[in-house]
Amino acid sequence: MTMTNPTPTGPTVALFATCIADTMKPSVPQATVAVLERLGCTVEFPRSQTCCGQIMTNTGYFDQAIDTVRNYVRTFGEYDYIVAPSGSCVGSVRHQHEMLANSIGDEALAAEAKVVAARTYDLTEFIIDVLGVEDVGAWFPHKVTYHPTCHSMRVAKVGDRPMRLLRAVGGIELVDLPEKDQCCGFGGTFSLKNSDMSIAMATDKARNVTGTGAEYLVAGDHACLMNIGGVLHRDQAPVRTIHLAEILASTAPAPAKEQQR
Repeated sequence: MTMTNPTPTGPTVALFATCIADTMKPSVPQATVAVLERLGCTVEFPRSQTCCGQIMTNTGYFDQAIDTVRNYVRTFGEYDYIVAPSGSCVGSVRHQHEMLANSIGDEALAAEAKVVAARTYDLTEFIIDVLGVEDVGAWFPHKVTYHPTCHSMRVAKVGDRPMRLLRAVGGIELVDLPEKDQCCGFGGTFSLKNSDMSIAMATDKARNVTGTGAEYLVAGDHACLMNIGGVLHRDQAPVRTIHLAEILASTAPAPAKEQQR
């Protein structure tokens, strides 16, 4: 099955690329745009966007994090839909921005942050809950196992939406990941402050991934993929990491006749 981007008929969406994807894996926000445009959305990239502030907030540096809240509200406040390929960053926006504003007694900013946070979606939520789509026209003929990242499940609460989208992908073979509810050990600054424990957790996760016989490990947060992928690479495991958006953006090759046109 092949699909071309239709004339936009859906909503205008602001892409929140997230700093880690934009810096370390730009193919992820690019894939997010490809999927959304295929589904008829108009996607805009506000250039003033920066970090969600999660790392500073989680470490206790509220005074340093508050400017990221101000910038987020200023950057995305005019949009009805803000979409990010990261349950972790979406969770931060929803559960930390209003709190940060309240911590400095800025009631007006807290109110604005609450409104904008309510318009912020993980990619899987937006596709299923707003667009009402589960089959995005993707094609990925490979054996895949899925790691549900901690923040996407426990903070953003994306639930089974990623699996519903993956099950609809053409050609895919999904295999269950043992102990999938266990953390990969990244946890932002946790992996720096508790490196030995983080490596041990990532090693356990990588062992389970390899045991599935999957060709690819997929997740909705690139940071977790980096942590597990580092162990897989070190161990020379025959498993590649891939973000969910990249699978959803993949399509079957065009027939030979179409390629010649």
